[in-house]
Amino acid sequence: MVATGRQLVLFQAAIELLVSTQITTPNLIADREAKLLARYAMHSSESAGRVHPEIEHLMRGPFQRDRDRVLHSSAFRRLSGKTQVFTGQGDYHRTRLTHTMEVASIARTIGRSLRLNEDLIEALALLHDIGHPPFGHAGEEALDEMLKHDGGFSHNKFALTLVEELEQRYPTFPGLNLTAEVLGGQKRRVDKQQSDGQHSPLLEVQVVDLADSITYNAHDVDDAVELGWLRIDELLELPIMAKCHESVLQKFGKLEGDVLRRALVHELVNLQVAHLIYESQQTLIELETLSAREVCETGVRLEIAGPLAEHKAGLQKFLYARLYRHADLVRARREAQAKIKVLVEILEENEQELPEMFRSRCSTHGTRVSVVECIASMTDNTFLETYQRFAG
Repeated sequence: MVATGRQLVLFQAAIELLVSTQITTPNLIADREAKLLARYAMHSSESAGRVHPEIEHLMRGPFQRDRDRVLHSSAFRRLSGKTQVFTGQGDYHRTRLTHTMEVASIARTIGRSLRLNEDLIEALALLHDIGHPPFGHAGEEALDEMLKHDGGFSHNKFALTLVEELEQRYPTFPGLNLTAEVLGGQKRRVDKQQSDGQHSPLLEVQVVDLADSITYNAHDVDDAVELGWLRIDELLELPIMAKCHESVLQKFGKLEGDVLRRALVHELVNLQVAHLIYESQQTLIELETLSAREVCETGVRLEIAGPLAEHKAGLQKFLYARLYRHADLVRARREAQAKIKVLVEILEENEQELPEMFRSRCSTHGTRVSVVECIASMTDNTFLETYQRFAG
């Protein structure tokens, strides 16, 4: 519905009233979060802020703004053209973008149940894979090899380069100027082994990591069965899938084909999410009076534990052996990696062909690093078009 002139006038008057009565955004956001969030959640009022100070937005809190900045970035939009696992196998299978949206959805479900900050969770989830190059982990491995003498390549690290340097969307600062909490969560992903003594990440950061694991297990099963690379009967030999099948039988009776596949995938997600929420609630009962920072100091870790953790590990082992090492997938990975390496070398010898953004970085970051950043920013199709132009 298009707003009338009178509606726009009334809306502007309401905004002016908020300002004139000094009802500011921080107060509105803080009051809302105090009612909805647990004490151990990361409250906006406790944020460490941004590198470049900004005036708070009238209607959106800092983590909402971070979410929107990631959502509207060029790098985020390009995820729609980047491989998750399967390349060139049709329109059904996940891209890096649809994977990201599924992670955000599952993470928000977990976060809401635990009374955590959903805005922060969503910002972290939308950011988590933004640095992936074309052709998924195969592309990452190739670029890492090409930079073995220059610090290597990591999609997690490149995500920080994108949001701190390469995304130029504002006139007064480089990058997206995200909050310390969102940047800190992504920095944790750069090296998951890093430790601050006994400190643990924010609970919101942990939830996104767990949702990522739950998501890719489920959608890889879904995509692989739909593609015909895995069969349901062999999956049902795994304890975790057998349990899911038992639940499906109890709810719907005997199902077959695509209907069974979808029901099993739904149960696989539901089983893990329900377990994680229950176990986390038990863990957090004793921490209800602590702030987000104080909880980090306890070193608490949210996790899928017990027999389900073992069964989940069994599924991951099965997928690695039967899916990720599938001959067709291995062949596609090798072909993509060979092309990436060739294009890196060609563009390194022809840096004048780089877009201005990356050409200008050659003198400060090195030509090869700049070439790798350029390629990492491409979608699968843009890469193939560029490869055809220079090496085809």
